[in-house]
Amino acid sequence: MELLNEVMTKASDYLWNVVLIVLLCGTGIYYTIRLKFVQVRKFKEGLRLVFGHMVSGDKTAGEGEMTPFQSVATAIAAQVGTGNLTGAATALLSGGPGAIFWMWLSAFFGMATIYAEAVLAQEYRTTENGEVTGGPVYYIRAAFRGTLGKVLAGCFAVFIIVALGFCGNMVQSNSIGSAFSEVFAARGLEIPPVTVGLVLAAIAAFIFLGGVGRLASVVEKMVPFMAAVYIVGSLALIILHIGAVPEAIRMILAGAFSPEAVLGAGAGITIREAIRYGVARGLFSNEAGMGSTPHAHARARAKNPHQQGLAAMISVFIDTFVILNLTVFSILTTGAISSGKEGTALTQAAFDTSFVGLGDIFVAVCLLFFAFSTILGWHFFGQVNVKYLFGDKACRLYSLLVVVFVVIGSTLKVNLVWNLSDFFNGLMVIPNALALWALSGRVVEINRKYNHDKI
Repeated sequence: MELLNEVMTKASDYLWNVVLIVLLCGTGIYYTIRLKFVQVRKFKEGLRLVFGHMVSGDKTAGEGEMTPFQSVATAIAAQVGTGNLTGAATALLSGGPGAIFWMWLSAFFGMATIYAEAVLAQEYRTTENGEVTGGPVYYIRAAFRGTLGKVLAGCFAVFIIVALGFCGNMVQSNSIGSAFSEVFAARGLEIPPVTVGLVLAAIAAFIFLGGVGRLASVVEKMVPFMAAVYIVGSLALIILHIGAVPEAIRMILAGAFSPEAVLGAGAGITIREAIRYGVARGLFSNEAGMGSTPHAHARARAKNPHQQGLAAMISVFIDTFVILNLTVFSILTTGAISSGKEGTALTQAAFDTSFVGLGDIFVAVCLLFFAFSTILGWHFFGQVNVKYLFGDKACRLYSLLVVVFVVIGSTLKVNLVWNLSDFFNGLMVIPNALALWALSGRVVEINRKYNHDKI
Protein backbone atom coordinates (compact mmCIF):
# COMPACT_ATOMS: atom_id res chain seq x y z
CA MET A 1 0.00 0.00 0.00
CA GLU A 2 2.84 2.37 0.83
CA LEU A 3 4.42 1.80 -2.59
CA LEU A 4 1.09 2.37 -4.34
CA ASN A 5 0.56 5.57 -2.35
CA GLU A 6 4.03 6.81 -3.34
CA VAL A 7 3.42 6.08 -7.04
CA MET A 8 0.00 7.79 -6.97
CA THR A 9 1.46 10.82 -5.19
CA LYS A 10 4.11 11.31 -7.87
CA ALA A 11 1.65 10.75 -10.71
CA SER A 12 -0.89 13.20 -9.23
CA ASP A 13 1.79 15.81 -8.61
CA TYR A 14 2.91 15.56 -12.23
CA LEU A 15 -0.62 16.10 -13.51
CA TRP A 16 -1.65 18.82 -11.09
CA ASN A 17 1.50 20.91 -10.72
CA VAL A 18 1.47 22.22 -14.29
CA VAL A 19 -0.68 20.45 -16.89
CA LEU A 20 -4.10 20.65 -15.32
CA ILE A 21 -3.67 23.99 -13.62
CA VAL A 22 -2.92 25.55 -17.00
CA LEU A 23 -5.63 23.55 -18.79
CA LEU A 24 -8.41 24.15 -16.25
CA CYS A 25 -7.72 27.76 -15.44
CA GLY A 26 -6.93 28.49 -19.07
CA THR A 27 -10.28 27.05 -20.18
CA GLY A 28 -12.14 29.06 -17.55
CA ILE A 29 -10.35 32.30 -18.45
CA TYR A 30 -10.93 31.66 -22.17
CA TYR A 31 -14.66 31.16 -21.72
CA THR A 32 -14.95 34.06 -19.30
CA ILE A 33 -13.52 36.38 -21.96
CA ARG A 34 -15.43 34.90 -24.92
CA LEU A 35 -18.73 34.93 -23.00
CA LYS A 36 -18.05 38.45 -21.70
CA PHE A 37 -18.02 37.48 -18.01
CA VAL A 38 -21.30 35.56 -18.20
CA GLN A 39 -20.87 34.49 -14.54
CA VAL A 40 -21.17 38.16 -13.52
CA ARG A 41 -23.63 39.46 -16.13
CA LYS A 42 -26.12 36.62 -15.78
CA PHE A 43 -25.66 35.71 -12.14
CA LYS A 44 -29.08 37.08 -11.07
CA GLU A 45 -30.83 35.24 -13.90
CA GLY A 46 -29.15 32.03 -12.81
CA LEU A 47 -30.34 32.50 -9.23
CA ARG A 48 -33.86 33.21 -10.46
CA LEU A 49 -33.86 30.05 -12.57
CA VAL A 50 -32.73 27.76 -9.76
CA PHE A 51 -34.59 29.16 -6.78
CA GLY A 52 -37.62 30.35 -8.72
CA HIS A 53 -38.26 26.79 -9.87
CA MET A 54 -37.69 25.47 -6.37
CA VAL A 55 -40.23 27.84 -4.83
CA SER A 56 -42.90 27.93 -7.53
CA GLY A 57 -42.64 24.43 -8.91
CA ASP A 58 -41.22 23.67 -12.33
CA LYS A 59 -43.47 23.60 -15.38
CA THR A 60 -40.71 23.86 -17.97
CA ALA A 61 -41.56 22.22 -21.25
CA GLY A 62 -39.16 20.05 -23.12
CA GLU A 63 -37.70 16.57 -23.20
CA GLY A 64 -35.87 15.12 -20.24
CA GLU A 65 -36.23 13.11 -17.06
CA MET A 66 -35.47 15.88 -14.58
CA THR A 67 -36.73 19.38 -13.92
CA PRO A 68 -34.04 22.07 -14.11
CA PHE A 69 -34.06 22.21 -10.30
CA GLN A 70 -33.70 18.44 -10.00
CA SER A 71 -30.77 18.49 -12.43
CA VAL A 72 -29.08 21.29 -10.47
CA ALA A 73 -29.84 19.47 -7.20
CA THR A 74 -28.27 16.31 -8.64
CA ALA A 75 -25.23 18.35 -9.74
CA ILE A 76 -24.96 20.00 -6.31
CA ALA A 77 -25.42 16.61 -4.65
CA ALA A 78 -22.32 15.47 -6.51
CA GLN A 79 -20.43 18.72 -5.91
CA VAL A 80 -21.25 19.33 -2.24
CA GLY A 81 -19.57 16.42 -0.57
CA THR A 82 -16.34 15.46 1.08
CA GLY A 83 -14.51 18.21 -0.78
CA ASN A 84 -16.43 20.85 1.17
CA LEU A 85 -15.51 19.53 4.61
CA THR A 86 -12.52 17.22 4.26
CA GLY A 87 -11.07 18.65 1.03
CA ALA A 88 -11.08 22.19 2.39
CA ALA A 89 -9.25 21.02 5.50
CA THR A 90 -6.75 19.05 3.39
CA ALA A 91 -6.09 22.08 1.17
CA LEU A 92 -5.45 24.29 4.23
CA LEU A 93 -2.89 21.84 5.63
CA SER A 94 -1.17 20.90 2.36
CA GLY A 95 -1.24 24.28 0.60
CA GLY A 96 -1.66 26.65 3.54
CA PRO A 97 -4.41 29.30 3.84
CA GLY A 98 -3.27 30.76 0.53
CA ALA A 99 -4.63 27.69 -1.27
CA ILE A 100 -8.13 29.02 -0.57
CA PHE A 101 -7.48 32.12 -2.71
CA TRP A 102 -6.61 29.89 -5.64
CA MET A 103 -9.75 27.87 -4.93
CA TRP A 104 -11.79 31.07 -5.21
CA LEU A 105 -10.07 32.11 -8.43
CA SER A 106 -10.46 28.72 -10.08
CA ALA A 107 -14.14 28.58 -9.02
CA PHE A 108 -14.84 32.04 -10.46
CA PHE A 109 -13.48 31.05 -13.85
CA GLY A 110 -14.98 27.60 -13.38
CA MET A 111 -18.46 29.14 -13.41
CA ALA A 112 -17.89 30.04 -17.08
CA THR A 113 -16.51 26.56 -17.75
CA ILE A 114 -19.50 24.78 -16.24
CA TYR A 115 -21.84 27.07 -18.20
CA ALA A 116 -20.20 25.75 -21.37
CA GLU A 117 -20.41 22.14 -20.15
CA ALA A 118 -24.14 22.40 -19.42
CA VAL A 119 -24.85 24.15 -22.74
CA LEU A 120 -23.02 21.45 -24.70
CA ALA A 121 -24.66 18.67 -22.67
CA GLN A 122 -28.08 20.04 -23.67
CA GLU A 123 -27.08 20.73 -27.26
CA TYR A 124 -25.65 17.27 -28.00
CA ARG A 125 -27.87 15.07 -25.85
CA THR A 126 -29.68 12.19 -27.50
CA THR A 127 -32.51 9.73 -26.93
CA GLU A 128 -31.65 6.05 -26.58
CA ASN A 129 -34.30 3.39 -25.99
CA GLY A 130 -36.81 6.12 -25.17
CA GLU A 131 -34.49 7.67 -22.54
CA VAL A 132 -32.96 11.15 -22.83
CA THR A 133 -29.24 10.98 -22.11
CA GLY A 134 -26.10 12.98 -22.68
CA GLY A 135 -22.75 14.04 -21.32
CA PRO A 136 -19.17 14.64 -22.41
CA VAL A 137 -18.87 11.42 -24.46
CA TYR A 138 -21.51 12.80 -26.83
CA TYR A 139 -20.05 16.27 -27.27
CA ILE A 140 -16.50 14.90 -27.43
CA ARG A 141 -17.53 12.82 -30.46
CA ALA A 142 -19.20 15.91 -31.95
CA ALA A 143 -16.00 17.89 -31.45
CA PHE A 144 -13.66 15.29 -32.95
CA ARG A 145 -15.10 13.25 -35.78
CA GLY A 146 -13.94 9.76 -36.67
CA THR A 147 -11.50 7.58 -34.78
CA LEU A 148 -10.06 10.39 -32.64
CA GLY A 149 -13.49 11.28 -31.27
CA LYS A 150 -14.30 7.64 -30.49
CA VAL A 151 -10.97 7.13 -28.71
CA LEU A 152 -11.19 10.31 -26.64
CA ALA A 153 -14.84 9.61 -25.72
CA GLY A 154 -13.95 6.04 -24.76
CA CYS A 155 -11.03 7.22 -22.63
CA PHE A 156 -13.24 9.75 -20.88
CA ALA A 157 -15.88 7.10 -20.16
CA VAL A 158 -13.31 4.75 -18.62
CA PHE A 159 -11.70 7.55 -16.58
CA ILE A 160 -14.98 8.80 -15.09
CA ILE A 161 -16.13 5.28 -14.17
CA VAL A 162 -12.86 4.70 -12.29
CA ALA A 163 -12.47 8.28 -10.98
CA LEU A 164 -15.96 8.83 -9.62
CA GLY A 165 -17.78 5.52 -9.54
CA PHE A 166 -14.91 3.66 -7.85
CA CYS A 167 -12.10 5.90 -6.48
CA GLY A 168 -14.25 8.96 -5.83
CA ASN A 169 -16.86 7.01 -3.91
CA MET A 170 -14.07 5.44 -1.86
CA VAL A 171 -13.12 8.98 -0.81
CA GLN A 172 -16.69 9.68 0.26
CA SER A 173 -17.09 6.52 2.34
CA ASN A 174 -13.58 6.94 3.78
CA SER A 175 -14.39 10.42 5.02
CA ILE A 176 -17.72 9.34 6.52
CA GLY A 177 -16.02 6.41 8.25
CA SER A 178 -13.25 8.68 9.58
CA ALA A 179 -15.74 11.25 10.87
CA PHE A 180 -17.78 8.68 12.79
CA SER A 181 -14.60 7.02 14.07
CA GLU A 182 -13.71 10.33 15.72
CA VAL A 183 -17.19 10.49 17.27
CA PHE A 184 -17.02 6.89 18.52
CA ALA A 185 -13.45 7.18 19.83
CA ALA A 186 -14.27 10.35 21.80
CA ARG A 187 -16.99 8.39 23.61
CA GLY A 188 -14.97 5.25 24.25
CA LEU A 189 -16.72 3.17 21.59
CA GLU A 190 -14.81 0.77 19.35
CA ILE A 191 -16.83 0.57 16.15
CA PRO A 192 -14.67 -0.04 13.06
CA PRO A 193 -15.15 2.27 10.04
CA VAL A 194 -16.09 -0.73 7.89
CA THR A 195 -19.36 -0.98 9.84
CA VAL A 196 -20.29 2.49 8.64
CA GLY A 197 -19.22 1.51 5.12
CA LEU A 198 -21.53 -1.53 5.15
CA VAL A 199 -24.54 0.55 6.26
CA LEU A 200 -23.83 3.16 3.56
CA ALA A 201 -23.47 0.46 0.93
CA ALA A 202 -26.83 -1.10 1.83
CA ILE A 203 -28.74 2.21 1.63
CA ALA A 204 -26.95 3.19 -1.59
CA ALA A 205 -27.83 -0.14 -3.20
CA PHE A 206 -31.52 0.43 -2.45
CA ILE A 207 -31.48 3.83 -4.17
CA PHE A 208 -29.37 2.58 -7.09
CA LEU A 209 -32.01 -0.03 -7.85
CA GLY A 210 -34.69 2.69 -8.11
CA GLY A 211 -33.09 4.29 -11.15
CA VAL A 212 -32.91 7.97 -12.15
CA GLY A 213 -36.42 8.74 -10.87
CA ARG A 214 -35.64 7.64 -7.32
CA LEU A 215 -32.28 9.44 -7.42
CA ALA A 216 -33.84 12.75 -8.53
CA SER A 217 -36.56 12.46 -5.90
CA VAL A 218 -34.04 11.83 -3.10
CA VAL A 219 -31.54 14.55 -3.99
CA GLU A 220 -34.08 17.34 -4.56
CA LYS A 221 -35.20 16.82 -0.96
CA MET A 222 -31.82 16.05 0.58
CA VAL A 223 -29.72 18.83 -0.96
CA PRO A 224 -31.65 21.89 0.33
CA PHE A 225 -32.00 20.31 3.78
CA MET A 226 -28.37 19.35 4.20
CA ALA A 227 -27.11 22.68 2.89
CA ALA A 228 -29.41 24.67 5.21
CA VAL A 229 -28.36 22.71 8.32
CA TYR A 230 -24.65 23.12 7.63
CA ILE A 231 -24.97 26.81 6.73
CA VAL A 232 -26.81 27.61 9.97
CA GLY A 233 -24.35 25.65 12.13
CA SER A 234 -21.27 27.12 10.44
CA LEU A 235 -22.56 30.68 10.60
CA ALA A 236 -23.26 30.25 14.31
CA LEU A 237 -19.67 29.10 14.86
CA ILE A 238 -18.15 31.91 12.80
CA ILE A 239 -20.29 34.55 14.55
CA LEU A 240 -18.93 33.33 17.88
CA HIS A 241 -15.43 34.07 16.52
CA ILE A 242 -16.35 37.07 14.35
CA GLY A 243 -13.37 39.07 15.59
CA ALA A 244 -11.00 36.60 13.95
CA VAL A 245 -12.52 36.94 10.46
CA PRO A 246 -10.27 39.84 9.30
CA GLU A 247 -7.15 37.88 10.30
CA ALA A 248 -8.45 34.81 8.47
CA ILE A 249 -8.92 36.87 5.29
CA ARG A 250 -5.42 38.31 5.72
CA MET A 251 -3.95 34.80 6.04
CA ILE A 252 -5.68 33.70 2.84
CA LEU A 253 -4.60 36.71 0.77
CA ALA A 254 -1.05 36.85 2.13
CA GLY A 255 -0.60 33.09 1.93
CA ALA A 256 -1.62 33.03 -1.73
CA PHE A 257 1.54 34.88 -2.74
CA SER A 258 3.83 34.33 0.22
CA PRO A 259 3.03 31.22 2.30
CA GLU A 260 6.15 31.78 4.39
CA ALA A 261 4.76 35.09 5.65
CA VAL A 262 1.81 33.23 7.19
CA LEU A 263 3.18 29.82 8.14
CA GLY A 264 6.89 30.51 8.48
CA ALA A 265 9.66 29.10 6.31
CA GLY A 266 9.76 25.91 8.38
CA ALA A 267 6.38 24.80 7.03
CA GLY A 268 7.96 24.15 3.64
CA ILE A 269 4.86 25.26 1.68
CA THR A 270 5.54 27.19 -1.54
CA ILE A 271 3.32 29.24 -3.87
CA ARG A 272 3.31 26.29 -6.27
CA GLU A 273 1.88 24.02 -3.58
CA ALA A 274 -0.70 26.63 -2.61
CA ILE A 275 -1.86 26.81 -6.24
CA ARG A 276 -1.69 23.04 -6.76
CA TYR A 277 -3.79 22.13 -3.73
CA GLY A 278 -6.13 25.07 -4.17
CA VAL A 279 -6.98 24.18 -7.76
CA ALA A 280 -7.01 20.38 -7.19
CA ARG A 281 -9.24 20.49 -4.13
CA GLY A 282 -11.38 23.19 -5.73
CA LEU A 283 -11.96 20.95 -8.73
CA PHE A 284 -12.75 17.97 -6.51
CA SER A 285 -15.31 20.14 -4.73
CA ASN A 286 -17.07 22.07 -7.55
CA GLU A 287 -16.18 19.76 -10.48
CA ALA A 288 -16.10 22.60 -13.03
CA GLY A 289 -14.31 21.39 -16.15
CA MET A 290 -14.14 17.81 -14.94
CA GLY A 291 -17.02 16.60 -17.10
CA SER A 292 -19.14 15.04 -14.36
CA THR A 293 -22.14 17.33 -13.85
CA PRO A 294 -23.04 17.61 -17.59
CA HIS A 295 -24.64 14.16 -17.22
CA ALA A 296 -27.29 15.71 -14.94
CA HIS A 297 -27.71 18.89 -16.99
CA ALA A 298 -28.24 16.87 -20.18
CA ARG A 299 -31.40 15.32 -18.70
CA ALA A 300 -33.03 18.56 -17.61
CA ARG A 301 -36.28 19.73 -19.19
CA ALA A 302 -34.76 23.12 -19.88
CA LYS A 303 -36.33 25.78 -22.09
CA ASN A 304 -33.03 26.06 -23.96
CA PRO A 305 -29.32 25.18 -23.43
CA HIS A 306 -28.45 28.74 -22.38
CA GLN A 307 -30.80 28.67 -19.42
CA GLN A 308 -29.48 25.33 -18.22
CA GLY A 309 -25.97 26.81 -18.44
CA LEU A 310 -27.01 29.71 -16.20
CA ALA A 311 -28.51 27.29 -13.68
CA ALA A 312 -25.30 25.25 -13.72
CA MET A 313 -23.22 28.30 -12.76
CA ILE A 314 -25.14 28.62 -9.50
CA SER A 315 -24.16 25.11 -8.43
CA VAL A 316 -20.46 26.11 -8.50
CA PHE A 317 -21.22 29.31 -6.57
CA ILE A 318 -23.13 27.44 -3.85
CA ASP A 319 -20.49 24.75 -3.59
CA THR A 320 -17.38 26.94 -3.35
CA PHE A 321 -18.36 30.45 -2.35
CA VAL A 322 -20.96 29.41 0.21
CA ILE A 323 -20.46 25.94 1.70
CA LEU A 324 -16.72 25.46 1.21
CA ASN A 325 -16.00 28.98 2.50
CA LEU A 326 -17.99 28.26 5.64
CA THR A 327 -15.70 25.31 6.37
CA VAL A 328 -12.59 27.36 5.68
CA PHE A 329 -13.57 30.22 7.97
CA SER A 330 -14.74 27.80 10.66
CA ILE A 331 -11.24 26.31 10.76
CA LEU A 332 -9.30 29.56 10.49
CA THR A 333 -11.33 31.68 12.93
CA THR A 334 -11.28 29.03 15.65
CA GLY A 335 -7.54 28.41 15.37
CA ALA A 336 -8.15 24.69 14.81
CA ILE A 337 -5.57 24.64 12.00
CA SER A 338 -2.85 24.34 14.67
CA SER A 339 -4.60 21.46 16.46
CA GLY A 340 -2.50 18.76 14.79
CA LYS A 341 -5.60 17.15 13.29
CA GLU A 342 -6.02 16.50 9.58
CA GLY A 343 -8.83 15.87 7.11
CA THR A 344 -12.31 15.49 8.54
CA ALA A 345 -10.95 15.46 12.10
CA LEU A 346 -9.66 19.03 11.59
CA THR A 347 -13.13 20.29 10.67
CA GLN A 348 -14.56 18.44 13.67
CA ALA A 349 -11.93 20.02 15.93
CA ALA A 350 -13.00 23.48 14.71
CA PHE A 351 -16.64 22.89 15.68
CA ASP A 352 -15.63 21.29 18.98
CA THR A 353 -13.91 24.50 20.08
CA SER A 354 -17.30 26.11 20.71
CA PHE A 355 -19.75 23.20 20.63
CA VAL A 356 -17.91 20.84 22.95
CA GLY A 357 -19.26 17.32 22.77
CA LEU A 358 -21.59 18.22 19.90
CA GLY A 359 -19.30 19.70 17.23
CA ASP A 360 -17.82 16.39 16.13
CA ILE A 361 -21.30 14.82 15.90
CA PHE A 362 -22.63 17.79 13.91
CA VAL A 363 -19.82 17.54 11.35
CA ALA A 364 -20.15 13.76 11.12
CA VAL A 365 -23.90 13.95 10.46
CA CYS A 366 -23.50 16.78 7.90
CA LEU A 367 -20.71 14.87 6.19
CA LEU A 368 -22.92 11.79 6.10
CA PHE A 369 -25.57 13.68 4.13
CA PHE A 370 -23.04 15.53 1.95
CA ALA A 371 -20.92 12.52 1.06
CA PHE A 372 -23.84 10.14 0.65
CA SER A 373 -25.56 12.48 -1.80
CA THR A 374 -22.27 12.62 -3.72
CA ILE A 375 -22.12 8.81 -3.83
CA LEU A 376 -25.58 8.83 -5.42
CA GLY A 377 -24.65 11.51 -7.96
CA TRP A 378 -21.32 9.94 -8.90
CA HIS A 379 -22.84 6.50 -9.27
CA PHE A 380 -25.31 8.00 -11.74
CA PHE A 381 -22.59 9.83 -13.72
CA GLY A 382 -20.54 6.65 -13.98
CA GLN A 383 -23.62 4.63 -14.97
CA VAL A 384 -24.29 6.84 -18.00
CA ASN A 385 -20.81 5.99 -19.25
CA VAL A 386 -21.15 2.29 -18.46
CA LYS A 387 -24.27 2.27 -20.69
CA TYR A 388 -22.31 4.12 -23.40
CA LEU A 389 -19.49 1.57 -23.35
CA PHE A 390 -21.21 -1.71 -22.53
CA GLY A 391 -25.00 -1.25 -22.74
CA ASP A 392 -27.79 -1.58 -20.17
CA LYS A 393 -26.90 -5.12 -19.13
CA ALA A 394 -23.64 -3.99 -17.53
CA CYS A 395 -25.32 -1.48 -15.18
CA ARG A 396 -26.25 -4.00 -12.49
CA LEU A 397 -22.66 -5.25 -12.30
CA TYR A 398 -21.39 -1.65 -12.17
CA SER A 399 -23.77 -0.78 -9.31
CA LEU A 400 -22.62 -3.87 -7.41
CA LEU A 401 -18.97 -2.87 -7.86
CA VAL A 402 -19.70 0.67 -6.60
CA VAL A 403 -21.28 -0.83 -3.48
CA VAL A 404 -18.14 -2.95 -2.96
CA PHE A 405 -15.84 0.06 -3.40
CA VAL A 406 -17.89 2.05 -0.89
CA VAL A 407 -17.14 -0.65 1.67
CA ILE A 408 -13.44 -0.89 0.70
CA GLY A 409 -13.01 2.90 0.86
CA SER A 410 -14.10 3.00 4.49
CA THR A 411 -11.12 0.80 5.43
CA LEU A 412 -8.23 2.51 3.57
CA LYS A 413 -5.76 5.19 4.63
CA VAL A 414 -6.93 8.70 3.77
CA ASN A 415 -3.79 9.75 1.80
CA LEU A 416 -3.96 6.80 -0.59
CA VAL A 417 -7.65 7.33 -1.30
CA TRP A 418 -7.19 11.04 -2.06
CA ASN A 419 -4.14 10.42 -4.27
CA LEU A 420 -6.00 7.81 -6.35
CA SER A 421 -8.93 10.18 -6.73
CA ASP A 422 -6.72 13.15 -7.69
CA PHE A 423 -4.96 11.10 -10.38
CA PHE A 424 -8.05 9.77 -12.13
CA ASN A 425 -9.87 13.11 -11.77
CA GLY A 426 -6.97 14.65 -13.59
CA LEU A 427 -7.16 12.13 -16.43
CA MET A 428 -10.90 12.88 -16.83
CA VAL A 429 -10.26 16.57 -17.32
CA ILE A 430 -8.05 16.24 -20.40
CA PRO A 431 -10.50 14.88 -23.05
CA ASN A 432 -13.33 16.99 -21.62
CA ALA A 433 -11.30 20.21 -21.73
CA LEU A 434 -10.10 19.48 -25.29
CA ALA A 435 -13.74 19.19 -26.40
CA LEU A 436 -14.65 22.42 -24.60
CA TRP A 437 -11.97 24.25 -26.55
CA ALA A 438 -12.93 22.64 -29.86
CA LEU A 439 -16.65 23.52 -29.42
CA SER A 440 -16.17 27.01 -27.98
CA GLY A 441 -17.57 28.61 -31.12
CA ARG A 442 -20.81 26.66 -30.74
CA VAL A 443 -21.14 27.71 -27.08
CA VAL A 444 -20.68 31.37 -28.00
CA GLU A 445 -23.23 31.02 -30.80
CA ILE A 446 -25.84 29.55 -28.42
CA ASN A 447 -25.10 32.23 -25.83
CA ARG A 448 -25.73 34.99 -28.37
CA LYS A 449 -28.89 33.31 -29.66
CA TYR A 450 -30.63 33.10 -26.27
CA ASN A 451 -28.85 35.85 -24.39
CA HIS A 452 -31.83 38.22 -24.42
CA ASP A 453 -34.53 35.67 -23.62
CA LYS A 454 -36.65 36.57 -20.61
CA ILE A 455 -36.47 34.18 -17.69
